[in-house]
Amino acid sequence: MAKFAFALVLVLTLAAPGYAQQSVTFDTVVLPVLRQTCIGCHNENTASGGLNLKTLDRRASMESHRLEWETVLRKLKAGEMPPPAVRKPAGLGAMTAYIEGELDRIDRNIKPDPGRITARRLNRTEYRNTIRDLLGVDFQSSQEFPADDTGEGFDNIADILTISPLLAEKYLAAAERISARALGLVKLPKPISASYSADVGGGQVAGTTGTARRAGTSFIELTHRVEYDGEYVIQAGLSGHRGPEGKPVTMGFWMDGALLYSEEVATTPPKTVYFSPYEMREFKVFLSEGLHTFRLGFINDPIGASLPRARAFDSAANKYPSYVGLLGPQRPSEEPAARKKILVCDPASGAACIERIVSTVSRRAYRRPVRPAEVASLMKLVRLAQTEGLTAHEALGTAITAILVSPDFLFRIERDAEPRNAAAVHRVSDTELATRLSYFLWSSMPDDELLDLAEKGRLKQPAVLDAQIKRMLADSRASALSENFAGQWLETRNLDSVKPNPEKFPEWNTELKEAMRAETRLFFDSILRDNRPISEFLTARYTFLNEQLARFYGIEGVSGPDFRRVDLTNRDRGGILTHASVLTVTSYPTRTSVVIRGRYILDAILASPPPPPPANVPALDEDVVGVAQSLRQQMEQHRSNPGCAACHAKMDPLGFALENYDAIGMWRIKDGSVALDTSGTMPDGTVFKGPSELNEALAGRLPQFAEALTRKMMVYSLGRGLEPYDRRAITSILRNWQAKQYSFQSLIYEIAHSLPFQSRRGE
Repeated sequence: MAKFAFALVLVLTLAAPGYAQQSVTFDTVVLPVLRQTCIGCHNENTASGGLNLKTLDRRASMESHRLEWETVLRKLKAGEMPPPAVRKPAGLGAMTAYIEGELDRIDRNIKPDPGRITARRLNRTEYRNTIRDLLGVDFQSSQEFPADDTGEGFDNIADILTISPLLAEKYLAAAERISARALGLVKLPKPISASYSADVGGGQVAGTTGTARRAGTSFIELTHRVEYDGEYVIQAGLSGHRGPEGKPVTMGFWMDGALLYSEEVATTPPKTVYFSPYEMREFKVFLSEGLHTFRLGFINDPIGASLPRARAFDSAANKYPSYVGLLGPQRPSEEPAARKKILVCDPASGAACIERIVSTVSRRAYRRPVRPAEVASLMKLVRLAQTEGLTAHEALGTAITAILVSPDFLFRIERDAEPRNAAAVHRVSDTELATRLSYFLWSSMPDDELLDLAEKGRLKQPAVLDAQIKRMLADSRASALSENFAGQWLETRNLDSVKPNPEKFPEWNTELKEAMRAETRLFFDSILRDNRPISEFLTARYTFLNEQLARFYGIEGVSGPDFRRVDLTNRDRGGILTHASVLTVTSYPTRTSVVIRGRYILDAILASPPPPPPANVPALDEDVVGVAQSLRQQMEQHRSNPGCAACHAKMDPLGFALENYDAIGMWRIKDGSVALDTSGTMPDGTVFKGPSELNEALAGRLPQFAEALTRKMMVYSLGRGLEPYDRRAITSILRNWQAKQYSFQSLIYEIAHSLPFQSRRGE
């Protein structure tokens, strides 16, 4: 289809006046436009946009200056060049078609190059997920390890994931602690108690050691560090009652968003002679070591959620959670399932059992078959530990510690038959392909099914690979794409570092921030799992809200803390660009930024990021924005500088279309006392006003958005930046994906089958 479209454009262009008798060559199709329209701005003196086209005046330059010609093609296809003030020449279509065709021809005539990925260290997220799936231990790596560096917009880029001496020390300490936790070798202290109160009227709670946060009228939240894995007694304090007609409610207890326990509780006063407006309930749950956010509250409680604050905390009118106590740790009443999976036999029964466990764990940890010599080396450590008086379980722990500090665990290592021969292209092994796939989709190790197929040499078969992708996308672990890929592509991870000014934005709090993050994560996950077309990232008439975020958006009919899909009837919201998470991370602490928001759209949506800003750019006068001048007026003054105008002419109109949202995403019609002007023009002349028309204009550029998303996901899946030789693979992916109407999962299948994903070469 794409080839037919290209041929049609070329035929129609050549049939136009002035081209009917000309042959299609660089000199007849490209050079006239360069000389008459482009070189006036893009020459050795001005080099507008950092591009000097005067050196590209012959066909041979399309190979020798490939990057520059790709930039030219991208800007021509996006309608960015020539700029609106310059008359578009009649031969522009023919020039665009010729450049694209020539680059394709060049690609076809050179040997495919899959690129090369260096040995890649597991980043913090991958480490935590791998430990979880390998040993069943929740190790909070983000609290224990230093932050990973980022490159190309992601934190899984192989070339920058180095190991410092400090990190090496932390890996050893973590390995010792993790192996002890996995095998139940940590000695527990006597149970200790911690208590948190958020009481407002009603019963009295004595001896509290912390304060819980109110999260609406039916919930309280607290942050608490659990020092040891174990079973804990949770004391749930409930204040007040709802009178004799009160209906029962379901009480729930959550850790980091996961429901651990629930039970039905009455809201009527007890039929006793003496009534205390306070009730304490106790239950046991298993808590993992680390810093956690706990929540106690009532599930689906529209009555409590709808009460005004004056009555919500009146013990004679309502029942509400007010206290949480934690007493522990205690040994679990039964062995954790993950430990049973590791201890497939009793280590105390002899060396044969320990060797069996070591072989199994090392195979899964190294993500490949282990050699007998590797197992023998680990068993040597076991015997040495036993000679020093350690028990069989403790000696096994020594071997697991050694596995966890091995380069084969900490790094994803791929081997070349001819590592120094750059011409030696070869497919990665099936086990290496399994590892690439699992860390792409799950940010974790391959499971047994995937690894078994790889070891049998079957994963390379297209039908088998497709079946595994389908299975893995349906698995809960595929939420890693929402957390890690989307969180970095859409930059919503940056919510943790933004600090909106509390005087200007009193609505901002931790709960609202987490609700914003959850909306975008659930929205992305829905499009992924339902295999929706990517156009819905821009035009969806639905989103995911809880009561707090719905109230912030001014949307009625949503109650309670749980998120649910909500159909949107107001054109003020719709698509990721109207999510408060995106709008917040593209703003300053005190105000919006049309520049940051415009740059964001150019990079994340249109695959056309602007160059870095020049040095010594003067700051805007914050005191007059929204008072004496609008932000648009100040930016127009800024654009009067010729050095700034070229980039701002592309960025600013896009950003102004989102000015109806303040710096934390709340809708507004004025900036202070100044009315907002949200109109703008696309580089190709398309006029729009406000967010809904901007979304429609962007949706009309779906091929550009598809290219932007493809490039981002290719970088994420490969763990390296893209090079000119990757264009052939990207072009093929885009053509195949377009034929599948840009359904989201189709992109994942295309990448997984691509040459760069399945092959590598020497250095």
